Amino acid sequence: MFLRRPSLRNADLSQLQFKLNLLWGLGITSNDLVKIINCRPRLLSVRINHFFDERLEYFMTLFGSRETLLKAIIRNPSLLTYDFHNRIKPVITLYEGLGISREDLVPLLLSRPTMIPRTSFNDEKMEYIRKSGVSKGSNMFKHVVSIIGVSRSQTICEKAANIEKFGMSNEEVWHLIGRSPYLLTLSVDKVQRNMTFVVGTMKLSANVILEHPFLLYNNLEAVLKPRWLLAGKIEEMGLCPKIKGSLMLRALRMAEQRFLKAFVSCHPDDVAKELMDFYTMAKCVKRLAVSSKKAVFKGFPF
Repeated sequence: MFLRRPSLRNADLSQLQFKLNLLWGLGITSNDLVKIINCRPRLLSVRINHFFDERLEYFMTLFGSRETLLKAIIRNPSLLTYDFHNRIKPVITLYEGLGISREDLVPLLLSRPTMIPRTSFNDEKMEYIRKSGVSKGSNMFKHVVSIIGVSRSQTICEKAANIEKFGMSNEEVWHLIGRSPYLLTLSVDKVQRNMTFVVGTMKLSANVILEHPFLLYNNLEAVLKPRWLLAGKIEEMGLCPKIKGSLMLRALRMAEQRFLKAFVSCHPDDVAKELMDFYTMAKCVKRLAVSSKKAVFKGFPF
């Protein structure tokens, strides 16, 4: 903690104790407090007592209960440090003005902790929302608005164009995003690799994702490719049921255990073992350099 925030060594002890008491007073446990301070040591260097009571009262009204508020603060301690009057309240008011109720805002804030500091809207983003074709009464509306709100306009444009280049019209792409807005959270690289596999290897029409967007979400190395290869192995061995046509799409969508039960363990033990060994080997084949990647996590994962 001192390495992350050396200035804490010279902190005023009375001020430090005062801030800790404020946090404990919220009902935050010692374990959660240690995690929060270790990941956000800056929290003890800023004036969290600034508008504290007003902020707490506002959040209690917004989140509806102390338990939900604590969950939100533990997920994102910076809720106690964001500019209350110039950032927090205007952003909440903005979403409400767009037609998102406070009841819908709470789960969005919990699942997307940086929603408040990252939110911005302009005419271009409002046009994206309109093009999605999602009405305010739709359950997808809150997701479309929040994802577009926290994304940069350039990024949204690039990701939509990346899907469009596989042969779909701009209108089709935006209606797809309206039905499955989390496509905008996928990287350009992931979408390109999955689409290339679906079109180039599986020989399916690019338009198949308009009805089956899960093909873009699935992990290529862990799900799409191994199951496609296993389908070929089953065909080669003359076994049934074969994974072909519409059954292929169903198989790619299945949970792992259900997939294995339907297409592997349904066979005699010796055949099932051969299929399982083949499937396991197929899942072990990784993209070049993937195994050498190093994931470095520092602080909260957002």
